[in-house]
Amino acid sequence: MPPPSKQQTAPEPEPLPTPSYPAIEGFIERASSEEIQSFFSPIKEELGALKGPKAEQGKKVQAALASAEELLGLLLETRERLVAESQGSKGRR
Repeated sequence: MPPPSKQQTAPEPEPLPTPSYPAIEGFIERASSEEIQSFFSPIKEELGALKGPKAEQGKKVQAALASAEELLGLLLETRERLVAESQGSKGRR
């Protein structure tokens, strides 16, 4: 095979768009821990009712939902702490 006479340069890939999830962001910004639990409860119940070959997949999804719920809880705690700190610092001035 003869060597190529011209070196071809690969085109630079376009940068990926920044993901935007306004519905999730809006929910997280105003949700309470009770609202998060009520959001996940019906989904967990339906997954628990699965039978047969789908039951194994349901268990995996339940584990993922538990992780997501825990992370959202931590996010809400952090948000509440930051809001409390920002309000506390305004009163000290």
